[in-house]
Amino acid sequence: MKNNLTSLLNWNTNRSNYPEMDADGNPIIDLESQKFIKVWQGPNHPGVTGNMSLELTISGDEVVDSKTHVGYLHRGFEKLFERRKYIQCFPTCIRMCVPEPDTNEYNLAVGTEELGGIEVPDTAKWLRMLALEMARLQVLLRMVPGQAGTMGLGLGSQWGMYYRELILDRFEELTGGRIYHMYILPGGVRGLMPEGFDKRLLGNLDKIDGFIADIDKLIFSNAVFKKRTIGTGFIPNDWVDHYGITGPVARAAGYKRDVRKDYPYLFYDQLDFDYNIAQESDVFARFEVRRQDLVTTVDLLRQILAKMPRTGDIRATTPNVLHWKIPKGETYVRVESSRGEYGFYMVSDGTEYPRRINLRGPSYTHAVSVLEKLLVNSNISDVSAIMVSLATCPPEIER
Repeated sequence: MKNNLTSLLNWNTNRSNYPEMDADGNPIIDLESQKFIKVWQGPNHPGVTGNMSLELTISGDEVVDSKTHVGYLHRGFEKLFERRKYIQCFPTCIRMCVPEPDTNEYNLAVGTEELGGIEVPDTAKWLRMLALEMARLQVLLRMVPGQAGTMGLGLGSQWGMYYRELILDRFEELTGGRIYHMYILPGGVRGLMPEGFDKRLLGNLDKIDGFIADIDKLIFSNAVFKKRTIGTGFIPNDWVDHYGITGPVARAAGYKRDVRKDYPYLFYDQLDFDYNIAQESDVFARFEVRRQDLVTTVDLLRQILAKMPRTGDIRATTPNVLHWKIPKGETYVRVESSRGEYGFYMVSDGTEYPRRINLRGPSYTHAVSVLEKLLVNSNISDVSAIMVSLATCPPEIER
């Protein structure tokens, strides 16, 4: 009896052989066999990282097959661009990733400037860098504690939303808008910092330092969080280049990937920061990297405020934007978003309208190619944790 009990407690299965695969490597799943059941997660926001859906096939509590479904937004941004003048594209492009719209503003503005031969004043470049890092900060303030929220620990997320609101207050003060800003435009930016803005932002950063210490104790020193995330959602190294993985997901696998350092833009080469990397390539490693990114972003904002000029030209002279015919040509511009490399491929045919604007965001790769494979053989209770660790933004996919 004792031996039988021991064998039951030590029972394991070889998940790599279950279910069986056909000649093309696809799982053989017969729903009528009653060995499998199909469940859907999403497309409502509480279930996924935005309006997409996961079609999960499970056996017991194990995921044996996963498919990502999009089509719930129907936005078609790239096609809309072809029917709008360049300046009219800005209210559209910012919606390609609501949490971090400034990366879209920057790419569209810089692509237009490169095709149109416009040189941006230095003061405007510093202000652009300030806006981009503020955007990264408010995303990370929600994302880092949000990982624990996928496991039922919602306190950190509530804290993070409060500190994010402080940065949104500064955005409203700088740009007039809290979420969508349209602050970065062809030729420069829309305005200088208001009087006292830097002191108020520095005060917010001091408070965020305390918040980082709190989430270290609440989340990263939490035994349950470690148990749930260490070893979960492991991404092999050979996936990184094969699937085009970028940003924190690549850095968590030990790869030094950061557009700000690999292809310096603006004045990032004048700032002191390094790659934040880990080696374990699991859920815990990906959020440890983002926690380091949070510390780095706070430090970069302090460096920017210390070095940037407070006066100077903020806009270059441009033609009438409603009648601006951009010369024929093509370009690719990119920025390091909180999720990784975020690029625009732009083509002009010499008219007032873009011929083609194509977004290369990390979400398509991470949420479709990677996530579908990564969820196989995982426990259904870990699906949300794995998905959120990839930090996808569905509007990037339905572009």
